[in-house]
Amino acid sequence: MLVRVLVQLTVVVALSLLVSTAVFVGRYRLRDTRLEWRDRVRAAAPITVVLAVVLLFNSVARQTVPELSWMIGYRWTETPIYDLEGEFILWLQAQATPELTAYFSFIYIYGYVFLLVFPLVAYFALSNTRPLRELLTAYTLNYALGLLCYVFVIAYGPRNVMPELVDALLYDTYPQYQHLTRQVNRNTNVFPSLHTSLAATVGFLAYRTRRVYPKWAVVAGFLSLSVAISTMYLGIHWVIDVLAGIGLAFVSVFLAGHLVGQWSVWDWLENRVSFR
Repeated sequence: MLVRVLVQLTVVVALSLLVSTAVFVGRYRLRDTRLEWRDRVRAAAPITVVLAVVLLFNSVARQTVPELSWMIGYRWTETPIYDLEGEFILWLQAQATPELTAYFSFIYIYGYVFLLVFPLVAYFALSNTRPLRELLTAYTLNYALGLLCYVFVIAYGPRNVMPELVDALLYDTYPQYQHLTRQVNRNTNVFPSLHTSLAATVGFLAYRTRRVYPKWAVVAGFLSLSVAISTMYLGIHWVIDVLAGIGLAFVSVFLAGHLVGQWSVWDWLENRVSFR
């Protein structure tokens, strides 16, 4: 079943990328990319390697973080989160319709992956590699800082805290998606919402590059908002998780903007070689 879901996800996202590349990127940028792709790969290679290492570390750490969290983490669900926002998630789910459930389920799975992948294509198609490097840096910071939060904060989502009241709309309607989400999610890893933080990161950077991709800025903003709402509508995250995710995105984008361009790995290596 997992293979089937992954194939469906790959096909839908691939088709979406093809259409979006034609609509937002255009043939002239693609033409230039064919001529300049080596220089762009070279410029983005260092931060790409760092991101790959962080993702690999996260995949390993997911096996140990829950145990470590129970040793040193602070439990937020039982008192601070529920007492602060109460039954908002119940109210939100009370507005549920089959159409909304289908839409937010699609957004949570397919829209989210597309939202993270397409900017890589769009920014790689630019001669100026700074947006691409900022995106990769912001992704890296999201995962690194998010993992720290998961270590120090133990928090369960609404459907785990109130299973008799909150409907697991995603899994009740589309149970096959459990095979995919259980590969990357843990019940205690809800604060902050990484779905929200990564989606908001794309939205913030899309707004920053709105002069280059004006239409994409509008679409990215809409999809980012939809992803954030979907996490609450489906009973996966609290409002506070979403707000924290937006805050994490802002910090990651802010830091990425300051870090990118501060130094160059290639210049450092060339200087080392010249010195010798």
